[in-house]
Amino acid sequence: MISIHKKKPDNLGIIASLLCFIHCLATPLLFVLQATTFNVSNSVSFWWQSFDLIFLIVGLIAIYHSSKTTSKMLMKYLLWFFWFFLFFLVVNEKIHFFHIPEFIMYTTTLSLSALHFLNLRYCKCKDDSCCASNH
Repeated sequence: MISIHKKKPDNLGIIASLLCFIHCLATPLLFVLQATTFNVSNSVSFWWQSFDLIFLIVGLIAIYHSSKTTSKMLMKYLLWFFWFFLFFLVVNEKIHFFHIPEFIMYTTTLSLSALHFLNLRYCKCKDDSCCASNH
C-alpha cells in the first residue's frame, strides 16, 4: 500500500479541494439542467450527493498527514480550521439550518487548496525534528 505520508499529502489535498470546488460549481448547473431538460423534481441523485462525503474524507486524510509534516504550527491550525469549517458548511447544506451563500463554500474550498499549495511549497520538513507536531 502506498503511504500517503511519504507521497505528498498536499498534492492529494490540492486535487481534492479543487475537485470539491468544481463539484460545488456544477451542482447548481445540474439543477438547472434537470429542470430544463427533463422536467423532473429538484432532487439530485444519490451518487452526486455522495461526492460531498467522499471529498470530506479524502480532505481529512490529506490534512491529517499534511499537518503531521508541516514545519509551521499556524499552517497546521489553518488546515484544520478550514476543513472543519467546510465540514460545517456541507452538513449545514444537508440539514438547511442556516442560509449561507454559496460563495462561502467556494472560498473555503479554494482556501484549502491554497493552504495545501503553500504548505507543499514552503512548510515542509527535511526530517522529523522540525515538524510542528513535535513542538
